[in-house]
Amino acid sequence: MKPARLLAGALAATLLCLPAARADAPARYTDSGPEPLLARIFEQIEENRWETALQQTEALVKAYPNFRLGHLIKGDLLLARTRPLKTFGEGGAKDALAQVADLREEAIARLRAYRDRPSDKTLPRYLLQLRPDQKNAVVVDTQKARLYLYQNDNGTPRFVADYYISHGKLGAEKFKEGDKKTPVGVYHVTSTIPRQKLTDFYGSGAFPINYPNEWDKKMGRNGHGIWLHGTPSDTFSRPPKASDGCVVLANADLDALAKNLQIGTTPVIISNSIEWLSLDDWQAERQALLAMIDEWRRDWESLDLDRYARHYARGFASDGKNLDAWIAQKKKVNAGKQWVKVKTENISMFRNPGKDEYVVVTFEQDYQSSNLSNRMQKRQYWIKEGGRWKIVHEDAA
Repeated sequence: MKPARLLAGALAATLLCLPAARADAPARYTDSGPEPLLARIFEQIEENRWETALQQTEALVKAYPNFRLGHLIKGDLLLARTRPLKTFGEGGAKDALAQVADLREEAIARLRAYRDRPSDKTLPRYLLQLRPDQKNAVVVDTQKARLYLYQNDNGTPRFVADYYISHGKLGAEKFKEGDKKTPVGVYHVTSTIPRQKLTDFYGSGAFPINYPNEWDKKMGRNGHGIWLHGTPSDTFSRPPKASDGCVVLANADLDALAKNLQIGTTPVIISNSIEWLSLDDWQAERQALLAMIDEWRRDWESLDLDRYARHYARGFASDGKNLDAWIAQKKKVNAGKQWVKVKTENISMFRNPGKDEYVVVTFEQDYQSSNLSNRMQKRQYWIKEGGRWKIVHEDAA
């Protein structure tokens, strides 16, 4: 057997982990970064064109000089000229078995994302509605080690770009401080930290997110310091599971993403595995939730407290009052009102991607009544209870 076929055999464990390339996947996904070259190199190896693969690998490391995976593949290809290879990474250092295993995982993650790209006829289930001022949204898939950037196109998310990412050493679904996991949930960017205020470990900058959010706190989750950030200057990328919980991008990718992040506004949805919906199913779910919000608004206007209260979950609490005490207070307030008018504008809706079924809704509330008027930004958490969406938490956003 020729050395190149033996090299292909050595890489077979990597290739067998991957789906076949999808014919309907749009070319616009993953059209930058090392993935296209990396995919072509593996295709050449599979086709026993090892010299062509080596030439393309040399082009890869020239384009990305500190891309360690590229250098490892080049080492394998050069070594395959002289003897059969039994394992992936024999061209690497003998005392670096852990690093080779990490690079193999990176190869799998990058190629899986490239070969199994989502159709442009689907959307992440979680981006139900963006406000007009939310220009973009970020969705992270930890299983695929991928971050997807969407643009707000008159309320419909439109794909912009996707990037390889690293996440928590022990996976996703963070619960407590120090568990080395990445949180799963609905968050937003809270601030930016420039390179000058960070050590080189964080690369070209950082964008903290609001973990733990209100739902996390309700579930007893804790911890802090979850950021989107870059990589050290001598490193192109890190293995898929390499952080203490942060989402880590290559510096060039973070810089590109940074241009689309709005502090306090851009949603960051972190999922363990993205659920994709057809445009029709996405629209149906979106309209059903908007109808529930409008029903809540109209029932509030009715001054019929039984109708209004049915929209609140048994676990609802506000200002230290449980549901019963809160309803009793509302009865006293309503007794002094002749009429109420409520408008909800600039609504955003984001569904939790985790096992907890909730939707985060924010909107501008214009409240008018016979004896009081005010405007406020409100945030609500809606959960499924008895087969119906109900509010479990609300406060000023």
